[in-house]
Amino acid sequence: MDAARPPAAPSALEDRLTGTRARAVRDEFLGASATFPLANLLFEWLREGWHDFIRSPDPWALLATAFVQAWFLGTRRHEGRPSPILGNLVGPAFYTLVEGALEGPRFFEAPHHIAYWGFAIAIGLAQSARLRSAAPWARFAATLAENALRAAIVLVMYALFEALDQPAKASLAAFMADASHLYVAASLLALGLVIGIAQSHADGDLRLLRETASQLRRYSELAMGKRVLEAAVADSASLAPTRRDRAIAFLDLRGFTAWSDRQSPEAVVAMLDDFYGAVEDAAAPHDPVRIKFTADEAMIVFADPRAAVRAALALRAALTPRLAPFGLAAGIGLHRGPVVEGLLGSRSVKAYDVLGDTANVAKRLCDQAGPGEILASDALPLAEAGAAVLRRLVVKGKAEAVTAFALAPGGGAP
Repeated sequence: MDAARPPAAPSALEDRLTGTRARAVRDEFLGASATFPLANLLFEWLREGWHDFIRSPDPWALLATAFVQAWFLGTRRHEGRPSPILGNLVGPAFYTLVEGALEGPRFFEAPHHIAYWGFAIAIGLAQSARLRSAAPWARFAATLAENALRAAIVLVMYALFEALDQPAKASLAAFMADASHLYVAASLLALGLVIGIAQSHADGDLRLLRETASQLRRYSELAMGKRVLEAAVADSASLAPTRRDRAIAFLDLRGFTAWSDRQSPEAVVAMLDDFYGAVEDAAAPHDPVRIKFTADEAMIVFADPRAAVRAALALRAALTPRLAPFGLAAGIGLHRGPVVEGLLGSRSVKAYDVLGDTANVAKRLCDQAGPGEILASDALPLAEAGAAVLRRLVVKGKAEAVTAFALAPGGGAP
């Protein structure tokens, strides 16, 4: 059953458009989650001395803290379920759990540990506001606030460092009374705002690029098919015209010309759209390489000949009741053999298509199939198709008769 199937692995195209989870975790680690742990690491290193600090569990706990938070936030963002407030609390919670167990109540007496929680909450709120805001100005303001807060981390840690070394200057007023401190504070906050403006513009450009890429992907899938497009992204050489073994199904509507003469163009288009949708829905579970529609015809290319036979049976079962109210029916022809497949056309106009005698024979069999009939050549494995009636057909362009079988209705499992 479909419900029991594991989720499909992301394709190369998905990875390029949305990025991999590993990339999302890496970007989160380097761009956000490591900021306070790195500042805290330098803070404790300079206060305790490098030799003692590197031998303590503190630096490793800080690095683990940054990674755990990056993994959570990056994974959630990659899955399309960002949790900025909860995610930004993962770091301080993990650090408190590890270091608090080692240091006991003394852990909560350190002001830089409390600052970790404060910045985590504030940054989480700013990120949440940026994600939830519909108005561009609100997203812009939240982005500025987030980056100003990140810049303020260095300022606050600097102030705490001085306060611990010089308790007499522990107040904010005393700290800011020093002109050099005021300069550092103003420079850091200004830098944070500048980075925020740059990030806001970059986010806007990224959204536009992703929207454009999504549109181009949709148009490319419509022109080439999802499977062909994904193969081309993974390996551009796959689009070069190449000889391959394929099974091809041709469908043609019987009685369409006479019926369409009596209809408005809008009614004809509506019926064809319904026909195309039914063909795609019936064929898709059988993994077609390519589906091509031309007026009242459809050509479907398969890599697996058994899948082609199953798809033909499924197509007949789906189309017969769909077309009956219009007084129409579909004839289907199936053949298997070598084709040339790839991008074909001029230097500036190309389309992904298949050419060769195999396609011609499938079309000729389709032409000779009656309403609701499937004619399959003996080049296909028909053991699963159930009862079949042998026919010898003379088709246009072939000097010898083609051995074909008319597949009985109800044969096989769609």
